[in-house]
Amino acid sequence: MVDVALNGAGVSQAVNIVLALTLVALLPGMMVAMTSFTRIVIVLSMLRHAMGMQETPPNVVLIMLAAFLTLLSMGPTFEKLDQQVVTPLYQQRLPASSALRQGGVIMKEYMIGRTREQDMGFVLSSAGKDMPDNAESISLVHVVPAFLLSELRLAFQIGFVIFLPFLLVDIIVSSVLMAMGMMMVPPVSIALPIKVLMFVLIDGWTLVARAVLSGGS
Repeated sequence: MVDVALNGAGVSQAVNIVLALTLVALLPGMMVAMTSFTRIVIVLSMLRHAMGMQETPPNVVLIMLAAFLTLLSMGPTFEKLDQQVVTPLYQQRLPASSALRQGGVIMKEYMIGRTREQDMGFVLSSAGKDMPDNAESISLVHVVPAFLLSELRLAFQIGFVIFLPFLLVDIIVSSVLMAMGMMMVPPVSIALPIKVLMFVLIDGWTLVARAVLSGGS
């Protein structure tokens, strides 16, 4: 009896370890697909292209900024995950399988609250499913792509608004150079410092951070 109990405990512990390692391996992909990280990093990347600087700020800086803005924007959700999943799992009050299931429920609640009904309807219809009466019955497999579609749409909306003032600066600089007969001067060499100065004067990084944070609220 004792040996059987010990073997059962060992199997249970081994299963928990396997589930924990699997969760760690899937964590980067889950961060991209199930959080606001995708929206934020796309907006920051579009900002860099709008300013005309392909390598500044570096990718690692944008990724780290996007990661911390994600933590900031999803603070309540991560706090709930810590209280209901991470802490009980660490204290061995919750098995890994139950923790994984509870974590999925919390993340699904977050994603559904920020998913457009049109995107959810498209994903469900593509899978041959009908729109359920309550959101809790929607599978996580269907929630994730619908959430990503909504996040991509929002990211491009914000990026479009960011592009407009920089595009206006490019047009004005090109027109002025053409009117002065300086067609051999590359417009980007004049427009780039003007765009950087304008961005600094309006405290652009704070405005962009506020835009991406309020976009997911």
